[in-house]
Amino acid sequence: MAYTATDVKTLRERTGAGMMDCKKALAETDGDFEAAIDLLRTKGLAAAAKKSSRTAAEGLVGVVVSGAKGVAVEVNSETDFVAKNDQFQDFVRKVTEIALGCDGDDIDALKSADYGDGESIGDALTNNIARIGENQTLRRMKSVAVGSGIVVPYMHNSAAPNLGKIGVLVALESDAPADVLEPLGKQIAMHIAAAFPLALDADSLDPDLIARERKVAAEKAAESGKPENVQEKMIEGAVNKFAKENALLSQIFVMDNKTPVAKVVEQAGKDAGTAIVLKDYVRFQLGEGIEKEESDFAAEVAAAVGS
Repeated sequence: MAYTATDVKTLRERTGAGMMDCKKALAETDGDFEAAIDLLRTKGLAAAAKKSSRTAAEGLVGVVVSGAKGVAVEVNSETDFVAKNDQFQDFVRKVTEIALGCDGDDIDALKSADYGDGESIGDALTNNIARIGENQTLRRMKSVAVGSGIVVPYMHNSAAPNLGKIGVLVALESDAPADVLEPLGKQIAMHIAAAFPLALDADSLDPDLIARERKVAAEKAAESGKPENVQEKMIEGAVNKFAKENALLSQIFVMDNKTPVAKVVEQAGKDAGTAIVLKDYVRFQLGEGIEKEESDFAAEVAAAVGS
């Protein structure tokens, strides 16, 4: 072998190409580093690094369930066109299936997981960038599981089976049969997709988020000019209202617009003759929280013509 592992690492850093492509390029050029770079450029694989700085806010969310465990994964691309690409869809589907077998929700560990043919998922992603011609990122994953019961998947705005723009998982802990839990789980999943809860219950809400709401409520109360003891009640009332409206179990069920989700689950358990617990959930919305760059297409065309 005319090259070392360090050569492969350096070539990968210089070009952004996948590890296996770097190995092949060095092997084909007998370890000639510059020739390997040229070979990767010829194959279009060295272009991936240049695309890595471009905003990727489109793409797909994938969900998959096996027995009492489920996982959701978000993979981003620059445009919606890529989300319709068979190669990209196959990649997201396979990565989601691999994620189901991983312990925890460590996205870096998932990137290092075996994709097949000697490649890691990270290498496969780099190769996708080169072949498809757009920046892509493996953004996040989250899994849920129950000891007994089921995990119910739901995909809103589906682009293909278990692939789409809003992926939801609902974990129901219970000894009730699947034909009872599945329709309940699907209804709750549809509620989650529509109502966008921020946590399972009030105690699980982000403390920083509660602190911000409390600050806003305090400013509004101060502007009212009312006595301090009244202001304190106003603040607590506003914070409690926010928590109630944003915690899943206390949200009003969208299917009837009157019953809290916790009561819906409790009644379903009574009807089934055994307790049902809504243990956890996942809601991944594509591009959520990513700042998209606004582009002036006319200006871009004018600049291109002038160059």
